[in-house]
Amino acid sequence: MTHHQPPIVSPAQKLRHLLARPGILVISACYDALTARLVEQAGMPATFMSGFGVAATRLALPDTGLISYGEMVDQGRNICGAVTIPVLGDADTGFGNPLNIRRTIDGYRRAGFACAMIEDQVSPKRCGHTAGKEVIERDGALQRIRAAVDAREAGADILIMARTDARATHGLDEAIERCNAFVELGADMTFLEAPRSQEEMERYCRDVPGPKMANLVETGQTPLLPARVLEQMGYAVAVYPLTLLNASVTAMQKALACLKKGAPVQGLMEFTALQRVVGFEDYDSAMSVYEDGGSKSTSG
Repeated sequence: MTHHQPPIVSPAQKLRHLLARPGILVISACYDALTARLVEQAGMPATFMSGFGVAATRLALPDTGLISYGEMVDQGRNICGAVTIPVLGDADTGFGNPLNIRRTIDGYRRAGFACAMIEDQVSPKRCGHTAGKEVIERDGALQRIRAAVDAREAGADILIMARTDARATHGLDEAIERCNAFVELGADMTFLEAPRSQEEMERYCRDVPGPKMANLVETGQTPLLPARVLEQMGYAVAVYPLTLLNASVTAMQKALACLKKGAPVQGLMEFTALQRVVGFEDYDSAMSVYEDGGSKSTSG
């Protein structure tokens, strides 16, 4: 009797399927394996590894290009291994020249990412919603995306998201022209960072083909619009990059203030619930197969 194995669906294939469906993907970013697991448990279809979040939680440093490729891909490997939903990953400027970028894309693919985002900032880069960022000239930006696409075409089963920060330095026209050039080079998705108004967002969606991502920082430069409005504009993905980090820091600061005063911390989940979140029940269930049924599986 022949047993047909189900086809293996890669993270990239999962993401392509999601992008092909009608509607907008509303997702929260994550910064470690636990937050990725929480995003999946919340029922979101995908997640995004935030460079800001990884730098903050792994190094306690700002998102100013201080974190390395090795640290980012290591964090991504843990994140991708903790969930079954596709993970989009911040790959900053690609961590070097075109050959570095090709290595980065292949490394992100091997880590389990469904998509890698490459941007056009000067290295070292900065968070897109902070002051002082600069972008490289357009030819250099295109070279980066060409290298990323080459890595995909050479066999890295991963989507390429091309990001531009040119709105802040060169204006909206240049940012849109870069996005169109990225699409022509073969980028699977574009991301125009920090448009300043709903009108700018509408123009970006109208003038640039293909899937587009909106980056929604609660107190950032981009208008915080409802998902239905973003979908009507033409966005394919709406990501909240700092919501979980902000919520966790806020909650931890409040808890620490209570502990310092000797007061009990209110609003915490039961210990048994915390155990479920991190997987004790799944672990015990898996172990029971060996503890209770080990002799049966080897007998007869």
